[in-house]
Amino acid sequence: MRNLQTLTDQPYDLIVIGGGINGAATARDAALRGLRTILLEKNDFAGGTTSWSSRLIHGGLRYLEYFEFNLVRESLHEREVLLRTAPHLAKPVQMTIPIYRSGSRGYRIIQVGLVLYDVLSYDKSLPNHRMLSRSSTRQLYRAIDADKLAGAGQYYDGQAEHAERLCLENILDADQAGATVLNYAQVEDIHMGEQRITGMTCRDLLSDDTFEVKAHAKTLVVNTSGPWVDAVCGLSESPVSQGRKIGGTKGSHIIVDPFPGAPDSAFYVEAKSDRRPFFIIPWLGQYLIGTTDERYNGPLDNIKADDSEIDYLLKETNAVLPAARLAREDVRFTYAGVRPLPYAEGKKAGSITRAHILHDHSKEGAKNLISLIGGKLTTHRQVGEEFVNAAFRKRGEAVPPCPTHT
Repeated sequence: MRNLQTLTDQPYDLIVIGGGINGAATARDAALRGLRTILLEKNDFAGGTTSWSSRLIHGGLRYLEYFEFNLVRESLHEREVLLRTAPHLAKPVQMTIPIYRSGSRGYRIIQVGLVLYDVLSYDKSLPNHRMLSRSSTRQLYRAIDADKLAGAGQYYDGQAEHAERLCLENILDADQAGATVLNYAQVEDIHMGEQRITGMTCRDLLSDDTFEVKAHAKTLVVNTSGPWVDAVCGLSESPVSQGRKIGGTKGSHIIVDPFPGAPDSAFYVEAKSDRRPFFIIPWLGQYLIGTTDERYNGPLDNIKADDSEIDYLLKETNAVLPAARLAREDVRFTYAGVRPLPYAEGKKAGSITRAHILHDHSKEGAKNLISLIGGKLTTHRQVGEEFVNAAFRKRGEAVPPCPTHT
């Protein structure tokens, strides 16, 4: 039984709402830099978007199409940091891109993209890309659909097979550095005074007791609740946010056992029906296939993959690897979730930026609240660093060095 009374004794320097990978990284960094920190998660740690991802630690090759060079460079740098500092949780993974003459991205376009990817990852420890001819591709992957095949591109990214464990290790580090970390602790009411958050009422979902978390004049509240960012902003008597911030898209995955023609490395494939990219990734002795990318405005809890999404992923996998002949009965399980992307009405789901935004609510009546819009598994460490830097700046204090690079 945890003692909630001790939580109300003193106010906190940093209050983190949301215990996914970004909230965990923020709490860890803050505690390591000496801030009195509390993290509040209403469910399991890593129970939301963190556990719904494709589990890749990647630079975002396709973001180059939208000229998001800064995002790709930032992500590639963070990929290298994670491969170096957590080799037990992040490992290199070879990616193969089959290239078809009927596809939207030809052989030369893929080659240029991979050259640029190498240039932007100039500090990497992974091998550079290589291009494969049609015959070499067929020799390596005999089960691949050869109709209009032009060749393939190969490059390396990273994989975190247990993204939940990566989050939990950040939580454990935060705890050891002195942070208070609570799961099954739901924020129910945010208290405001003089355009600042002065505290909040929370409920311990294990005991059903309520408790108070106090803020002081220099406290920063960090909203890293992912798809629930707008809901958290609405918890005060006068909602602190003006307008919708999150316009999430749904991503679904299926998991299947090894199948005829299954590749021994990950495939990054352009779907033949609609030209959307998806992955076929070896994962813990099985294959993780996904993801979809659809607008979503429904309930955020207990999201499931739709039948149409399952059929789509099966169909597209069979299209590139015809020997697979995957059917519904081959699906061992599925999972789905919502990416907490910026609200961008009218934009195609795939074209919405994946760059994260630290949205300061100072002009919306909450001078000490910053919400995370977006955020990827790969860049969680940098997100934490940015939040803690912001906390010290808002306190009017010099920003101490960040300790999480090594």
